[in-house]
Amino acid sequence: MIFKRKKYIEIPPKEKVEIKKELWIKCENCGKLIYIKKLQENYKICPECNFYFRMTARERIDSIVDEGTFVEKWENMESLDPLNFVGIKSYKEKLKEEIQKTGMKEAIVVGIGKIGGFSVALSVLDSHFIMGSMGSVVGEKFTRIGEYAIEQKLPLISISAGGGGARMYEGVISLMQMAKTAAVIGKMKKAGILYISILTDPTMGGVAASFAFLGDIIIAEPKALIGFAGPRVIEQTIKQKLPPGFQTSEFLYEHGLIDMIVERKDLKETLIKILKIFHA
Repeated sequence: MIFKRKKYIEIPPKEKVEIKKELWIKCENCGKLIYIKKLQENYKICPECNFYFRMTARERIDSIVDEGTFVEKWENMESLDPLNFVGIKSYKEKLKEEIQKTGMKEAIVVGIGKIGGFSVALSVLDSHFIMGSMGSVVGEKFTRIGEYAIEQKLPLISISAGGGGARMYEGVISLMQMAKTAAVIGKMKKAGILYISILTDPTMGGVAASFAFLGDIIIAEPKALIGFAGPRVIEQTIKQKLPPGFQTSEFLYEHGLIDMIVERKDLKETLIKILKIFHA
């Protein structure tokens, strides 16, 4: 028996489809690839699992403020290095890196704008800049916009996204900002100025323990991490297992710490309703 070798047809390999990384992002929760433009159109919420991506200060402002009405104030303020702090890297080096990475001078943006036609003062923290931690410039800018709100009789809306608390690079100067920001809120209350505090993921440490928790109305985004010390630190300290969902928006709402939980897409409309009531 003679075996004949079969002839095989060579099939050229398929060209690899190049996925441009700058156009897609992987969801941290479900692992699905999301087209970035679609994510942005959906308020940076995963369309597959409803996971909330963190927004920049500018994105938050654009999502709630009437187009073209926001005017930033004190935008050129930058932190100094009062302690000449040196760790793995110096504070000056850290600040320089953060400025280059984010395009921001500091972790907070303040200014004035309109929401549904109502004039408001705004303070927005950005967790992308040293985790939205509170140093001397953050405290100073928040205090200034609070004083401006009193002078102009404007409601103040604060959006907190600070997971770094008081900034260790500035030591006690940073801790002093907790009292400073609380003091201006006290002045606002005496002057009858409405203060709405919006808590996003994460709102922790000195930010939570000062101006973030002092709102006349406190709103939170769903499933945001909110508290003072982190869950692991608390468990190690008290030697007890914390209840499920501890330090989430939902847990705090059930226990009366916040007034409402609002979906990101509904936030602007909710603020307009509140502002209508207080302008009636």
